[in-house]
Amino acid sequence: MAKAQDKEAKAEAKKARRQASRERYKQLWQAFQMQRKEDKRLIPYMVGLFVLIVAVFVVLGLVFGSVWLLLPLGIVLGLLAAFILFGRRVQRTVYTKAEGQAGAAGWALGNMRGQWRVKQAVSGNAHLDAVHRVIGKPGVILVGEGSPTRVKTLLAQEKKKVARVVGDTPIYEIVVGNDDGLVPLSKLEKHINKLPRNIDGKRIDALEGRLAALGGRNQQGPGMPKGPIPGNAKVRGMQRTARRRG
Repeated sequence: MAKAQDKEAKAEAKKARRQASRERYKQLWQAFQMQRKEDKRLIPYMVGLFVLIVAVFVVLGLVFGSVWLLLPLGIVLGLLAAFILFGRRVQRTVYTKAEGQAGAAGWALGNMRGQWRVKQAVSGNAHLDAVHRVIGKPGVILVGEGSPTRVKTLLAQEKKKVARVVGDTPIYEIVVGNDDGLVPLSKLEKHINKLPRNIDGKRIDALEGRLAALGGRNQQGPGMPKGPIPGNAKVRGMQRTARRRG
């Protein structure tokens, strides 16, 4: 009986993995189709990069007398390079569309790779300016988005609250934007990853517990949406959406 159940469980797990794999391929194909329609240079660049890498390996094969050995390697690396190029152009398109939209920085933080503890919109106001909190090996990172003048006030208030519970843990402040002294949305993850590593995993867990006691955002304005708001939306419409999602 137990063996039959194990066999059935394995079959179900295999079926689930197969279904998940199909879904990933489907999503990848949809992303490719969408990007291809918006990015007319995508296919020429991908094909050109693939052909270039294969050609290099063919030439190396001719020089060293091992074309049939190096050709498969060139094909594999060419496909890999083309796929990486596709991913980067998709990412650039996504960031370009999200640039300047309320909630874009929170969305970008939520999609960062690595062991980051992100809490979106811990502070904000009725103008949809917001401060997001990130905990990681650098320490505590406060990321503001919106009007730089208003955001700096929010950052100062949030930093004061955080400093009371984190002790000597470093606190970094970042304002997202394209002006001097600000960090562009497309470079936000890279900027955060370059910060020095000051604390370990155990301290990160402890900090997360302490900061959880601070609660969420303040109650002075509507909650921020989970992700960028379309740039052509009217302010009142954006605020209604924010209230519904908050």
